[in-house]
Amino acid sequence: MKSNANPLQHLTGRRGFLAGAAALGIGAGLSTHAISSRAEADETADFLQRDQDLPFIGTEETFSTHELMVLNDRLFLEDTGLAELGPRRIGAMDEAGLNVQILSAHTPGVQNVKGRKGIDFAYRLNKMLVDGPMATYPGRFQAFATLPLQSPEASADELERTVREDGFLGCLTNGIIGKKFLDHPDFEPLLARAETLDVPMYIHPGLPPDEVFQIYYSNMLPEYQKEFQDQVLSISAYGWHQEVVTQCLRMITSGVFDRHPKLQIIIGHMGEGLPFFYERIVEKMGEVTEKSLDKPFEQYFHENFWFTTSAFPQTELLDLLLKHISVDRVMFATDYPFADMKTQTDWLRGVALPREAKEKIAFRNAEKLFGIKV
Repeated sequence: MKSNANPLQHLTGRRGFLAGAAALGIGAGLSTHAISSRAEADETADFLQRDQDLPFIGTEETFSTHELMVLNDRLFLEDTGLAELGPRRIGAMDEAGLNVQILSAHTPGVQNVKGRKGIDFAYRLNKMLVDGPMATYPGRFQAFATLPLQSPEASADELERTVREDGFLGCLTNGIIGKKFLDHPDFEPLLARAETLDVPMYIHPGLPPDEVFQIYYSNMLPEYQKEFQDQVLSISAYGWHQEVVTQCLRMITSGVFDRHPKLQIIIGHMGEGLPFFYERIVEKMGEVTEKSLDKPFEQYFHENFWFTTSAFPQTELLDLLLKHISVDRVMFATDYPFADMKTQTDWLRGVALPREAKEKIAFRNAEKLFGIKV
């Protein structure tokens, strides 16, 4: 005897019904893709509504000054809001529900300026933040120190001064420093000081050296140079993300974290591509470093690194990052003004994660690492 029972009767709830309907090819005129997309959209809307009250700390929030833009030939960025640290920025934060921005100087900062000029420039930039936006809007702005990295000893001293006197949360570096990465012996004083102070170092991407640019990126057709294709390829489209991962791997393989086991490094942009390569890197590098490092290769990622979501509001990439890295080491960031704040906060509000996990990413992990409160 044939049953007239609905084959979907045992599936309860919207997600169950849609999944079952898709499996059976039942769509009431909707394709399987359309059903799935509608289910995801509904779920996003549900979480977005539920988590409207979610506080946020932004951990990669960029600023500059007219003087710094002149120094680094970046005056074309003046209209972006990069140098505005008042009502315009606060208004965007309020609209997005971003409680705190941790400010950092736009790449490459002053790290290419040698000698006393670089030391003085870094000091003035850091003091400008303390006497300006941090004083005008108490609690809304924190900061990473800008350092004169051509002078490593002076950089260590300026890091300590900003942390002890001005309450800075650490420092931010920008890619390769001249022709050296942070694993070079010249930077041992800075690494040791950061570890002693118990503050993290944020490695942001930077511009490639001229030689690297010429070899890797300059072979574009001349007629397309007016669109700056080679420059964009060398930085935000591809190049500098790979360079950050290279620098991190060099720090592990050179024993930086064996010498400084408590040193903490932050990288942005959803891991700069590391999650995609994670399993292969761990497998291959684990084999060849087994006798040269104190710990298994992958252990350094879990004990010495933190990862931010800056400018990558893509759920599939967050899923991949969380596949390999604990949610306890992921932090929120917007990459303002190069990415829209509200787009970023709304994205995380709508992600299908438990409230506890979402709070860790949005603000609790930053509170713990930096010793601050929303």
